[in-house]
Amino acid sequence: MIDLKGHAALVTGSTHGVGRAIALALAQAGANVVIHGLEAGPDADAVLDQCRRCGVAASFVPMDLTGPTQQVVADLFEAALAAQEGIDILVNNAGHFLDLPFEQMTLDRFEKTLRLNVTAPYFLTQAFARHWIAHNVAGRVLLTGSINGRLAEPDSTAYDTSKGAVEMMVKTLCVALAPHNIRVNGLAPGLVRTHATAWLDQNLPVARWMEHHTPNGRVPDAQVCGPAAAFLVSDAAEHIHGHMLLVDGGMSAWQQPKPMT
Repeated sequence: MIDLKGHAALVTGSTHGVGRAIALALAQAGANVVIHGLEAGPDADAVLDQCRRCGVAASFVPMDLTGPTQQVVADLFEAALAAQEGIDILVNNAGHFLDLPFEQMTLDRFEKTLRLNVTAPYFLTQAFARHWIAHNVAGRVLLTGSINGRLAEPDSTAYDTSKGAVEMMVKTLCVALAPHNIRVNGLAPGLVRTHATAWLDQNLPVARWMEHHTPNGRVPDAQVCGPAAAFLVSDAAEHIHGHMLLVDGGMSAWQQPKPMT
């Protein structure tokens, strides 16, 4: 039901995990895609191949978004438009978790977390918004947040802070850009299976607890995030602005599950 033919998207952090799922879902809906990651390699090649099998154009742009923000944002913006000039969808998905326990957390780790998770998407959105406004383009922006933007964990203070900022960014950029016919929304996954959560397979009691802590009883693959993202950037969501959609199996709705038996 989601038709993105005639659209083109840049999806940051899309060589694996949630970003990969989003890029594939957009391609399946008919959008041309620009994939982004740290470097070229088998992961990037695999995503490009899968997207192209959907009959769309797909390109890859490598960039380290933890570098000096002004330069890396300008470089990614220019490289993405050179690869696919008709970009009207921006998915700010790139992010990482660098936390140590709070007492051991360093300024460098904190600043690097905020630079990638908050600062880069803020200014990359600004770059595309300026371009779209100048060319009268009805742009669509999606930011990947997290259930950790609402529910805290003791050893992820910097990450949780960054994802809380992303949720507020969705709202404030919505207010700033909706008058320019640019929609801004967010997607907040709960716990899903990615390379970053591979530890679940080595710690079955914790995996079982996380499934128990989720009302639908699942910790699914990251692909569950793709269709939700495609919907939010599609015309079907034309009157949805400033919304953070939780894809979490109901985890955020449950104050406390019953003890496991």
